[in-house]
Amino acid sequence: MENPKYNRIVLKLSGEALAGDQGYGIDPSVIQSIGEQIREIVALDVEVAIIVGGGNIWRGMAGSAKGMDRATADYMGMLATVMNSLALQDSLENIGVQTRVQTSIEMRQVAEPYIRRRAIRHLEKKRVVIFAAGTGNPYFSTDTTAALRAAEIEADVILMAKNKVDGVYSADPSVDANAKKYESLTYLDLLKDGLAVMDSTASSLCMDNNIPLIVFSIMEKGNIKRAVIGEEIGTVIRGNNE
Repeated sequence: MENPKYNRIVLKLSGEALAGDQGYGIDPSVIQSIGEQIREIVALDVEVAIIVGGGNIWRGMAGSAKGMDRATADYMGMLATVMNSLALQDSLENIGVQTRVQTSIEMRQVAEPYIRRRAIRHLEKKRVVIFAAGTGNPYFSTDTTAALRAAEIEADVILMAKNKVDGVYSADPSVDANAKKYESLTYLDLLKDGLAVMDSTASSLCMDNNIPLIVFSIMEKGNIKRAVIGEEIGTVIRGNNE
C-alpha cells in the first residue's frame, strides 16, 4: 500500500467539475467517478475534508452583474453549494464511505451546523467531512472557505481539483497557445502576477498560515491519489520561504 505524503487534506472541487460535459447541473457519472477517487485516498487512512463550489447551479457574481443585490446573489450561491455537497455525500455513502455535511448556514434538517471541534472529531474517525454554504457570509468565495477551513482544522495541504486545466499557466491555455505551465510558485507570485488560481483573500490566508496548495486536473482518474502520495502533478504553490 502506498504511503500518503499528507495525513489531513482539504479537497477543493469546483461546481463545474460536477457538471461534466453538460456544463450545468450534476452529472451522476462524474460525481460517481469523483466519489471513487475519494474512496481511494480514504483507504490510505487519509483524513479528507471537502469544499465544493456552486457554479454549476448558480454564480453569485453573475447574478450581481445583472443587477441583483450582491449579498442575496451570494446567499443563493451558498445554497447551491449545499445541493452539491448533499449529492456528493449521497454518492460517497453509496460506495461505503462515511460522510458528514456541515453547513455554515444552519439547516439542521439536512446537515450538521459547522462546529470546528466536531469536524475534527469526524476526521479523526476517518469520516469524510464536506463543508457547505461557504463561510456563511456574502462577498467571500469558496476558495476563501477552503483556505479558512484548512487553517482551522490544521490541514497539511489544499488540493485544488480543476476540470479544464492541469495546473497554473501564465495565460489561459485554451486561448493562448504560448501559455507557460508552472511547476511551482509562491503565493507572492500569485498576488504579484495576478494569476487566476484563487482570489487574493484566499491566497493571503494560505500564505499567512503556510498551507501548501496543489492545483491539478480532476478529469484524469487517479489524480487525487497521485497528489496525496506525493507524485509530481500539476502546480505546487508554497509559502515564500520554502
